[in-house]
Amino acid sequence: MVRRTKEEALATRDSILDAAEQLFVEQGVSRTTLQHIATAAGVTRGAIYWHFQDKAALFNAMMERAKMPLESAMQLLFETASVSDPLCGMREYMLCVFRLTAHDPKARRVFEIATLKLEYVDELNAVRDRRLEIQAQWMTFAEGRIKLGVRQGKLKPGLAAHAAALGMWALVDGLIRTWMFDTSAFDLVKLGEQIVDIHLDGLRAA
Repeated sequence: MVRRTKEEALATRDSILDAAEQLFVEQGVSRTTLQHIATAAGVTRGAIYWHFQDKAALFNAMMERAKMPLESAMQLLFETASVSDPLCGMREYMLCVFRLTAHDPKARRVFEIATLKLEYVDELNAVRDRRLEIQAQWMTFAEGRIKLGVRQGKLKPGLAAHAAALGMWALVDGLIRTWMFDTSAFDLVKLGEQIVDIHLDGLRAA
C-alpha cells in the first residue's frame, strides 16, 4: 500500500510538471497561474502545494527533470577538463549545449521557456538567481582555464580572462536565443561549431 501511494504521488508530480511545461510554452510563465496548472493536470491547488512550495519551485523542478542543457554540459565539463589543452573542455561544453538543445525535445522545450517565455519578477526571482549561479560557475571555471592557458603559453599573453570567459557565455546564450526564434534559419550544431572554433582560435597564441 505504501509503495503504491509513493508511486501515485510521483505520477501526480509528473503530471503537474507535464501540465506546467505545456502551459508555459503556450502562454508564458507569468501568465500561467497555479490554478491553470492544477486544472490542466486534473488536480487541486492543494495537490500542487503538497509537491511544490510555489511556482518558482515548480519551475525549477521542471528544469531539473529536463536536464537543462547548460547544467548538464557544465557537469560534463567539470568531469572531462584536460590540463594539456585548457580550451578543449570549454569547446566540448559549448558544442554539447548546442547538441542537447537541437536534439533533445524536452531540453529544448524547457530551454525555450527559460529563454523566451519567462519574466524574472516577483516569485520567479529565485529562478533568476539560479541562472546567475550557473553563470557564475561557468565564469569561475572558464577564467581559471584561460589563466592556465596563458601561463602555459598556449593562449595569447595578457589575455583578459574575465572578458574571454564572458564572451564565451554570451556566444552560447546568444546563438541559442537567436536559433530559438527560427529553428529553420540555420543548423545550430554545425554553425555553432564553426562560430565556437573561430572564437577560440582568436584566443590561442600564435
